[in-house]
Amino acid sequence: MAERIRVRTREREELVDITPQVREAVRARGVADGVVHLWALHTTCALTVNEGADPDVARDVVHTLRRLVPREGDYRHGEGNSDSHVKTSLFGPGLTLLVEDGDLLLGTWQRVFLAEWDGPRTREVAVLVRG
Repeated sequence: MAERIRVRTREREELVDITPQVREAVRARGVADGVVHLWALHTTCALTVNEGADPDVARDVVHTLRRLVPREGDYRHGEGNSDSHVKTSLFGPGLTLLVEDGDLLLGTWQRVFLAEWDGPRTREVAVLVRG
């Protein structure tokens, strides 16, 4: 059964590092080697892996997506968040990560991020760990 990670976002658009919560979920399951599947339970936020050592990387990603997919545009969706749906589609709602020696197998600079495009909100990410 998948457990849930709850993430409270503070901005309309931001990348939130959820690596500690994902690591805790992996450790709690006691899986030495396997995979962890993550799935955002929303249509206006996504998941991604990117550099977490320099916060300017997350800032640059958000600012670039704002330029590529502006908030105002020729959208027909009536809720005013069409850009958020498009940004989510570009990133995707899911990730599959490897587990090795009881921990996430990430590169030196890699972190797991929830990409918020329509906040602030409380988001849920389903986590399924398999050995």
